[in-house]
This record gives sequence, structure tokens and C-alpha cells, in this order.
Amino acid sequence: MKKQFFILLMALLFSKTSKSQHQEISEKPSIWKNIQTKTKDSSTLLFAIKNGKVNVHLRYFLMATDNQKGLTDYFANALGGGLRYETAPFHGFQIAASGFFVFNIGSSSFTKPDSTTGQLNRYEVALFDIEEPSEKKDIGRLEELYLKYNIKKSHLIFGRQHINTPFINLQDGRMSPTSVEGLWTEINELKNTKIEAGLLYQISPRASNNWYFPGQTIGIYPTGVTTTGAKSNYINQLNSKVVAMIGVQWQPVKYIKLHAWEMFTHNIFNSFLLQTDLQYPFKKGSVLFASGQMRRQDAIKDGGNADATKTYFEKNGKAMTFGARLGWKTKEIEISINYNRITKHGRYLMPREWGRDPFFTFLPRERNEGFGDVHAVMGKINYNLSKINLKLSLGAGYYKLPDVKNYRLNKYGLPSYTQINADIRYTFPKKWNGLDVQLLIAGKINSGENYNNAKFVFNKTNMVQYSFVLNYHF
Repeated sequence: MKKQFFILLMALLFSKTSKSQHQEISEKPSIWKNIQTKTKDSSTLLFAIKNGKVNVHLRYFLMATDNQKGLTDYFANALGGGLRYETAPFHGFQIAASGFFVFNIGSSSFTKPDSTTGQLNRYEVALFDIEEPSEKKDIGRLEELYLKYNIKKSHLIFGRQHINTPFINLQDGRMSPTSVEGLWTEINELKNTKIEAGLLYQISPRASNNWYFPGQTIGIYPTGVTTTGAKSNYINQLNSKVVAMIGVQWQPVKYIKLHAWEMFTHNIFNSFLLQTDLQYPFKKGSVLFASGQMRRQDAIKDGGNADATKTYFEKNGKAMTFGARLGWKTKEIEISINYNRITKHGRYLMPREWGRDPFFTFLPRERNEGFGDVHAVMGKINYNLSKINLKLSLGAGYYKLPDVKNYRLNKYGLPSYTQINADIRYTFPKKWNGLDVQLLIAGKINSGENYNNAKFVFNKTNMVQYSFVLNYHF
């Protein structure tokens, strides 16, 4: 890792610094300031290298979980930094590399289980390396290293990179996001149409330093139980070498967008998503918006392994989900009511190592992956105080899950719950440009039967979690 960092550091010498694309807080496009060189001929390789773009990102993350009385509480302090370099185009080609390093500067023990349940930490450990929970210093990886070819409005990328899809996405609510390796393209040549497609053969999940074949990544995070209640044992038991995806966004008329996504996971399962978005503007800048979503999953062959205790997706298994959203927004405020239904056909499964839920009812710090027969409803209000660079968000949802002992439809032993999130984000102005801060408070209240068993409560419900994040981009 030190050699990789040295290579990236040398790239810093080629240009001035700028703003990161890497974070969950700031989604604004980066603003680049290219260095002026004596090389005037823009067709040369030297010009492309010297006029490359560099961005540096420093991040501090404090996370603390207050569990139900009698159960273990946790805290973690993480400090990290990242560097990214991308050349200017050279006959349509570009090269990019980025790395990120994390240090544990004071945290609870992640190797000591809770004395009541015997379970380990769930949230804070993901700030570091989930596979080496005792490691505090040598935590880092080369996140991007790719060759990009630009064709008019489109491009093709080969190598290690970041992608953001409904199936595999950054899920960067910790220190560094999920990365992938393979071939990825974005095509924008057709009118009102965007096509994304790719073939991925390695994945490095969030909170992991390593790269794996897709099947090897599944099981790095907690595996839950099989449909019969036995402990799932599919880690390192799934033979899946590649993931193929294609997504199409089409806008047939001014106010409507259609999205279709297909993902084929070799030897394990297939997933299809269809979504429609409507935005209807009114006078004075207000907009009525609505969305509908459908998703279907089907097992491929044995779902990963012929042994039922070592497979990921039950043989002949399938899952169906439906979602809807209705809302209203202006420049200052956005209000929405969201609903999602996972049917009784089976568990909705998507490797947690690859990304977060695409459901309209998603709230940070919990997921509905691994469950069937779910009703979820969530209301959310966002308020943008642009004059003082402040954003406020409040979300509240009720998630009715199957009984914790209904193993066929409840993989992780999570009872029904109510969740309330408060999110505050502030971007510093003028001489503090590049600095932003976030405070996220997430509370989950038990709303289902837990049979007086603390293992259905610990790190799941009756808890409040605090996240304080400070980012500096330069």
C-alpha cells in the first residue's frame, strides 16, 4: 500500500488541487483548476499529463451507538485521507488513479463480543477493515486505476473504478466506498436516452482492503440464517466469477423518465428493475413528483451451491418487490411519502457488500434486504437553507417485517421497527471553502415480538446512533 500511495503522491506534482467526487455529503460536480505549463500543444502526451486533475480529500468520522440498557455501547473515531489523479484527454484517452487510507484514532474493541448476546459490533467496525477488526493503522487500498476512452458524449472505462447503480453502488456512509473492477460504458448518443452497461470480475466492498471475485465477496458481512434457521455458511462457498449489468434511462416526454435495469450474477441469481418517474411543474417553481418501482429476482441453478446450507439464493427461489413515491418540492423544501412492499414469494436478497437498498423507503443505518412479506412506509421532509449553506432532513418510517422466527422470510432476526432519522449538513463559505460537516442521528424503536431475547434487539432496535462527519476537499 505504501508503494501505491507513493505513485499517487507523485501524481500530485503534476497539477493544482481541487474538490473530491468521493463523498456522500457533497454531490456537486468538482471544480478543477488546471496548472499552466509551458507545453502549448494540446495533442501531446506531456500536455495531457501536466494538465491532469488532482483532488485531495480529508475525512474525520465519529460514530457512536447507544444500545438498550444492559447491552454494550460502542464508539469509533476514524481519520482518513484520499488522493485522486486523472490525466487530461489524449486522443480521447485518459488514465486515473486514486487511493484512500484510514486510521483508527480511538475506538471501542471490535473483537470483544457483547456479554449478553455473544454478538460482535455491527456498525462502527465498518469504518475500518471489517475482515481485520483489530487493525488500526495499515488500512487502505488503491480504489481506482483505469483507462478511459471518450467518444463524443459517451465513454468506456476499463479497470478499477466507482459505479453507482441500483444494484452495485458506492454506499459510502463510512470512510470509503465500494469499488469494482471490469469494463463499464456509458452511452449518450441517442436522443433522450442514456445507456449504462458493464462486465465486472472483481469487487472491493466498503470496509474491506481486498479485491475478490464476485462470489467471494458475498459473506464478508454477516450472513444470517438459512430458510430452515441454521446458520448460513456460504462464505467462500460460492463460485461466481462475473457480474453483467445493463441499464437504460429513457425520457419519452418532457415530464416522464423510464428506467430499466438487468443484472446477471453468474451461477447465483438474476435481478430486474423497472421504474417510472414523473415530475410535473407548477407556477412559481413548485413541482409535483411521483415514482413507481418493480423488482424481480430469480435464482440461477442452485443459487450458488448445491448444498442448501452453503448456498446464497435458495434453489428455484424468487422475490418480488413493489414501491411507490409521491411528493412535492420547491427550491427550499421537499416533502414525500414513500411505500415499499416485498411479497411473500421469498426473501429479497442483494449482497450487502455490493450496495444499499434502492427502495424509496430506505433510511441510512438499516436495510430491508434479507426479508420477505414486508410492508414499509416512510415520510421525509428536506429543507434547503441555501442562503446560509444549511440542509436539514427529517425522515420517519415504519417497517413491518415477518416474525423473527419465520426463518424463511427473516434472514437476520430483525423484528418490526420504527425508525426516525435527523440529518443536518453545513457547507462552510468563502475562506473555509472545501469544508463541510454532517450530523446524522438515527433512532430505531422495536415494534415487533422479540421473545425477550436480547439477540433480536442488540444493534438492531431500541438504539440511537450518532454520526459526526467532517470533510475537507482541496
